[in-house]
Amino acid sequence: MTLGTLTERRKSIPVRVGEVVVGGAAPIAVQTMTKTDTRDVRATLNQIAALKEAGCEIVRPAVPDHEAAEALKEIVAHSPLPVIADIHYDHTLALAAIANGVHGLRLNPGNIPDPDKVRTVVAAAKERPYPIHLGVTESGPVQAGSIRSAVGLGILLAEGIGDTIRVSLATDDPTEEVRAAYEVLKALDYRNESASLIACPTCGRLEYDMVPTVKAVEAHIARLKVPITVAVMGCVVNGPAEARHADIGVTGGRGKGVIFKKGKLYRTVPQEELLPVLLAEIDAIAQERTTGAA
Repeated sequence: MTLGTLTERRKSIPVRVGEVVVGGAAPIAVQTMTKTDTRDVRATLNQIAALKEAGCEIVRPAVPDHEAAEALKEIVAHSPLPVIADIHYDHTLALAAIANGVHGLRLNPGNIPDPDKVRTVVAAAKERPYPIHLGVTESGPVQAGSIRSAVGLGILLAEGIGDTIRVSLATDDPTEEVRAAYEVLKALDYRNESASLIACPTCGRLEYDMVPTVKAVEAHIARLKVPITVAVMGCVVNGPAEARHADIGVTGGRGKGVIFKKGKLYRTVPQEELLPVLLAEIDAIAQERTTGAA
């Protein structure tokens, strides 16, 4: 289910960050920060590779000192994603990052009180700050932080404001931030390039152990890179109708499992076969769409 956008996106001039276009009519880009010590090139590149696999499009390492700034040269050379240097306090770190080939800068002018130093960096980078980057700093741990980020970012995005976003979560796995960012964008119907899972909140009509099915389906579709909506519903009475927009869904009870497509009955199977049959059907739909898009 998507909430729908409230207004057209704010007009902005597109700029290129490496091979990624930010702003203009380009999709809202998902970025996040690495959580490794940037001076550890191998660890940083390994994390960047994991972030790319999770769908991240731009990566932003912290640059706390000149050793980290120098490490950027090798990181940029081998990174599969465009690299933005995250700079605070010392404008010479920004200049060093530029010299070492970064694709962009995140500069906090409030931490560099001398305007001439900021102008020096701007002149070196030849930047024009037309696209708007959205982020909620210090949003909290995964569960609470995801909710706060969704509210904070969602209000602005729904108003058409924002060209690239970063969800900030207190977690040692930045792929969680990428996942949350895409969920925000999918809810607003700005991005729809991966699988989505919907599930009913359950009530007294529930007649089977639904939660393990939800968790198994969620884990299974996490690897899919095609737009497919899967529904896991709690009862036959309302489930198919409430999830009629889903490509495929299931419900169960009294020893039987019902599989439906777009709200219409597709198959009835024994309850114990419901999950494996559903996963096989999901894979078949994904394969069909992957082949069709090729």
